[in-house]
Amino acid sequence: MTPDHPVITVGVSLVVLAGMVLLSVRPPESLGAGPAGGVAHGLADAIEQRIPATGEPDALTVVDEAALTGVETEELEYDGVATEVSFPVLPNAEPLTEFLRGRLGADVEAFDAANPGAESYTAGWNITAASDGLVGVRMTGEETDSEGTREFHSTYWYDTGDGVTRGSQSLLAGQDELAALNTLVRDRLGDAAETGTVLPVASLYDSVGFNPDGDLVVEFDTGQVAPADAGPLTAVVERAESEPLLSDFGRRVLRAATTGVEEFAVSAAPGEGPGVADEPVPGVISPVDESVDCADPEVKCVALTYDDGPGGGTPELLDTLAEYDAKATFFVTGLPVMEHPHTVRRTYAEGHEMANHTLNHPDLAGLGADGVHDNLNSVQALVYRETGYTMDLMRPPYGSTNDGVASVTRDMGLAQVLWSIDTNDWKDRDPSVVADRAIAGASDGAIILMHDIHPTTIAASHKIIRELDAQGYTMVTVSQLLGDAEPGERYVDGVPDEPPSDAPSDGAGEDSGE
Repeated sequence: MTPDHPVITVGVSLVVLAGMVLLSVRPPESLGAGPAGGVAHGLADAIEQRIPATGEPDALTVVDEAALTGVETEELEYDGVATEVSFPVLPNAEPLTEFLRGRLGADVEAFDAANPGAESYTAGWNITAASDGLVGVRMTGEETDSEGTREFHSTYWYDTGDGVTRGSQSLLAGQDELAALNTLVRDRLGDAAETGTVLPVASLYDSVGFNPDGDLVVEFDTGQVAPADAGPLTAVVERAESEPLLSDFGRRVLRAATTGVEEFAVSAAPGEGPGVADEPVPGVISPVDESVDCADPEVKCVALTYDDGPGGGTPELLDTLAEYDAKATFFVTGLPVMEHPHTVRRTYAEGHEMANHTLNHPDLAGLGADGVHDNLNSVQALVYRETGYTMDLMRPPYGSTNDGVASVTRDMGLAQVLWSIDTNDWKDRDPSVVADRAIAGASDGAIILMHDIHPTTIAASHKIIRELDAQGYTMVTVSQLLGDAEPGERYVDGVPDEPPSDAPSDGAGEDSGE
């Protein structure tokens, strides 16, 4: 049959033919162009002529370094544990360089601070995506301490348009989507992972990308979710199940990661310099519940706090808190964190607040500035490495503090939290006595001191939580109770104040006999 509009038909045919010619001679991939990279890219998208990506079915895609125009390698400088870390430097991508330099340096420092037996830290890089205005940088390395060598991975995603580098967690649309993915990942790992170790927290989802088919790949470090002798683990979640969980950014990354690259250059630096991603990050769990307003006179808030843990009974305490939808703040000590790292991860994942109670429980007022800093910094690093969360509260052991401690905590971004009710549970190991003290002393804005290393305190907490709930109290974290706490300042209840007479401010007192 003769077409009604032969001229139009011929014209369309010529446009398609021209597009195919453009595709065959198109210029190198330009990161600066973004997802809509001109006529050639638009036609390529329409007729699905993108180059297949390279990689294995159970691994992130790989871009040949030779395809990266002008790429160089920079060595990280670090004065401490033996370090050999390199990362890519791309022309017109200075924000990415600055990010990697800062983040990798912080990671080395955290390893050094958290491991008294730290020996060496090495890492190298490869590119897992380079298309549609996005670059994926995958770091692979080994950290060695007195307990052996562990392999780790982390993957970062740079947007050439706004100059922002995001972590792998940002591929997910939100915390609910990360939780849904976590369930799928747990299923894929099966018996390879230890029970209760796979949780939707930032530290576990720091290396996420895609294989050539677009299936989502999650990489776990050695020892993170399985015994160290099992090595690093990988979970692959099929595209049909993972794609609905992605953020808009994650869908862009999916497209970029599944596109092969022949030649690649960043066409221009971001117009206004590096941007800042003003968005929540899945896996980073706030200690503040926005649905609760402790300033509302109709709401009675109280903060349950537990020192010196985690201990063997902490999981039981977490079960009780969950039963009543109650939140607490755990002022953790370094050595127990090392002994019970998975309990720390669970505590954080369930929305409780993690706070710093020093490495080995010294009288901080008797230490110099370096001693105070080192004792706190080690625990900051331990909790960060386990959860991805940076703590902003601390409690001085024995309530012992002074101006020197205040100065160090101010510099470290840590507010000092004391208490208004001391249950003396460390001394009186009687659940009834401890529970009665907590319940009788409870009032709006109170901060109640206990220790989750004592079985009697775990037993007492059942009654405390049940009775406070029955009396209409909302059990919240300290940050929820205080609002914006100022680093270095001391707090004893819902408002900043001087410590009470039973909580000494400049000398050793009794918050724990342990």
